[in-house]
Amino acid sequence: MHNHPMDTTTPARPRVLIIGCGFGGLEAAKALRRAPVDVTVVDRTNHHLFQPLLYQVATAGLSAPAIAAPVRHVLRDQANVTTLLGEVTAIDPALRIVRLGSGEALPYDHLVVAAGATHSYFGRDDWARFAPGLKTLDDAFEIRRRILLAYEAAEKESDPRRRAEWLTFVVIGGGPTGVEMAGTMAEIARHTLRGEFRRIDPASARVLLIEGGSRVLQTMPEDLSQRAQEQLQRLGVEVRTGSRVVGIDDTGLQVQPGAGPDAAYRISSRCIVWAAGVAASPLGRQLAEATGIATDRAGRMPVEPDLSLRGHPDISVVGDLAAAMSHHPRRPARPVPGVSPAAKQMGRAAAANILRRLRGEPTRPFRYRDYGSLATIGRNSAVVDLWTHFGRVKFSGYPAWLFWLFAHVYFLIGFRNRIVVLFDWATAYWSRQRYARVVTNIGGTAAADG
Repeated sequence: MHNHPMDTTTPARPRVLIIGCGFGGLEAAKALRRAPVDVTVVDRTNHHLFQPLLYQVATAGLSAPAIAAPVRHVLRDQANVTTLLGEVTAIDPALRIVRLGSGEALPYDHLVVAAGATHSYFGRDDWARFAPGLKTLDDAFEIRRRILLAYEAAEKESDPRRRAEWLTFVVIGGGPTGVEMAGTMAEIARHTLRGEFRRIDPASARVLLIEGGSRVLQTMPEDLSQRAQEQLQRLGVEVRTGSRVVGIDDTGLQVQPGAGPDAAYRISSRCIVWAAGVAASPLGRQLAEATGIATDRAGRMPVEPDLSLRGHPDISVVGDLAAAMSHHPRRPARPVPGVSPAAKQMGRAAAANILRRLRGEPTRPFRYRDYGSLATIGRNSAVVDLWTHFGRVKFSGYPAWLFWLFAHVYFLIGFRNRIVVLFDWATAYWSRQRYARVVTNIGGTAAADG
């Protein structure tokens, strides 16, 4: 055999660049496993995060490694993938280049933007320091720190009024994250911390869930919303619907019920969690300026039926950053919800359309398969709304909780994570304990968790 010098006339393999390694980005990369392309995945963190269970880290039920897996480890067997740690600061569609904060420029032939979402405070970003949201592991560590240290502060407090402030926990937003956070906070107060304090009774803590709409879990059917609210109230959560938050500071919040401005009232609380609004990644604004395509009100990029950008067939946008429609042949187009199954399906669809373009075939419109939705409200309580081959199935309570548990364990990334989560949950279930309660950096922000 002879070693011939490399033939420089043969074209290099097409370069696919994926920004973000959430559900959408990871599925796009995996779908290109055997494709004759070179894939580069860029993310500003080194891990893929299973966001539906992030509230479990925030409430000390699971440690971070149980719901996060290193991106390099997840994609280690995929020889055509290069993983880079970095933050994208600019996209240049004309030059087909993505620039990183480090100054590095990454060329691409096909770009998949899966940068995800962040918190929306509806124009009141000054509230963020008083009411952190829950989107990243750092957010979860900070919320966990605030929850646990509130009980510590109450134990030291001799003034009954200030002690009550520390023992009042408020969750703003009645979507799945808000419902799950509030239910778990009530469990911590009633069961987890029982017998651990001498000067306070943790069970006397108040947990309030504030929702601006007429009911919690508004994307679910009304009967399941009602059951979820009843299950929350049984846990001891005070649910206040039709209530808008109009002010937040370091000792509480101002709430405006639907009855008119005179009815506004204040809740004194030292631990507030924001679960009310979601906005697309700031990268959406940058991409909008670069392409001349205006974002929608939530900062998402409108996409063509095949998930590409109008006038830029080489750029696909998937996940929470995309304002996408589901195109079924026999019914009108519908908006795609901002949930993890949708992001996964969009990632796979975008990858499939890239391969069709490379083969010179027409692309296909994205069709979202809605399998339903589910939310847990606490120990033995959940609501499930499923679409099956036999029609719609709705159930709640203990059977729904079991279904929720096994569904989430099944979709976790990696075998080790599934074993860890099952073991941790089984232990927590029988003992009612939460062992991921170590807090470091007591005076500052939360530190990383092993």
